[in-house]
Amino acid sequence: MVKLKRNICLTVQLVLLVLFVFVANVSTTKEMATVSNNASNRVINLSTMALKLEEDLKNDLYSAKDTFTGDITGYGANCPMCSGHLACSSYYVKDGTTTYPDLEYGTVRIVASSSNLPCGSIVRFELPSISNDPIIAIVLDRGVLGNDLDLLMANESDASRYVGRKTKSYDVLRIGF
Repeated sequence: MVKLKRNICLTVQLVLLVLFVFVANVSTTKEMATVSNNASNRVINLSTMALKLEEDLKNDLYSAKDTFTGDITGYGANCPMCSGHLACSSYYVKDGTTTYPDLEYGTVRIVASSSNLPCGSIVRFELPSISNDPIIAIVLDRGVLGNDLDLLMANESDASRYVGRKTKSYDVLRIGF
């Protein structure tokens, strides 16, 4: 739903920008492109407008839609009951893969969640034992309860050594694919 609203908003902004360009007098120079609207005597720098739109999109992409608190634990694809195939996709991780190439967020870590978070949801949390930067992860697996998350690690040894079990708050940046 949030993705649909964002797409509608972007479409409306794009249509308004195109209409504005057609209605206004367009002048370009070597330094910058500007659009002048004679009716209101305003000049808009198109490069600045594009940068502002990009900034707004990025801010929306990384703004929290919801926040939860739960235990964050680690698991390895080589665990005794693990097949190496993730529950939400056919993605195979038995080879030590711990990341996923998401179209919107780039390369993200993989987490397991309960059905409280739909498959494809993007979450953000801090785990200094793994990274100084916030970890952005996608829900591609199941097998935990409530609001808990299970961070996929290369193996069970790394999971217990670097993650263990920590109660943390995490932000939901996207709900489902």
